[in-house]
Amino acid sequence: MKFIGIIPARYASTRFPGKPLAKIGGVTMIERVYRQACKAIDEVVVATDDERIFEAVEAFGGRAIMTSTAHKSGTDRCHEAYIKSGSQADVVINIQGDEPFIDPSQIETLKGCFDDETTQIATLIRRFDAKRGLAVPDDPNTPKVVVDNAGNAMYFSRSVMPFVRDREKSEWYKLGCYYTHVGVYAFRAPVLAEVVKLRRTLLEIAESLEQLRWLQNGYRIKTAITECPTIGIDTPADLEAAEQYIKEVNHGS
Repeated sequence: MKFIGIIPARYASTRFPGKPLAKIGGVTMIERVYRQACKAIDEVVVATDDERIFEAVEAFGGRAIMTSTAHKSGTDRCHEAYIKSGSQADVVINIQGDEPFIDPSQIETLKGCFDDETTQIATLIRRFDAKRGLAVPDDPNTPKVVVDNAGNAMYFSRSVMPFVRDREKSEWYKLGCYYTHVGVYAFRAPVLAEVVKLRRTLLEIAESLEQLRWLQNGYRIKTAITECPTIGIDTPADLEAAEQYIKEVNHGS
């Protein structure tokens, strides 16, 4: 089975313009993501709508593909890049361009989901660590997910799920397994071609979570658990935290 990793990268981010070109430890974020992805996938490309990002990727020896400025989601951008790449890959992995420390083992875990020939879409989830307190699951910017006994996603929400009746909220996490969503997806190529044609659904609009469109249209999303921590960069403050992380890692080495 052949895989291609596609990294959508926009310059015009509302909260952090130019984010893919922001440097962490002297290396641009997009280069860090690209090099981490290459440790687990032979074929990797950056899908962008901005010449500056395109040129930066070419400059460090990566492959970039220019895509439309009209795309509403990274999934749409991935599909266009896949078509333009001429790739014969069976599975397309959408790797977030703001995860500079994504671990290659996470990508390998995602790839493993397709050992099951019935897998259409796959994504990663992480068990909630009660030691971290309630702030993480309560944060609407951290999507949560509930899964069935086979590990397929049943629903994603910005609210905490499940609700535990007749118990104090502080006790909920002792009574069940809560998962947060790690936003990296993999699609069989024909499934990707199908989902980009779907119209937005009421659940997607309500939660502002694209994956609900796929669930509501009957697609199955296989989940795999990762224990690796990640550092997503959404704001300049997150970038400062990443810089500190790099310093600690380098000092430790």
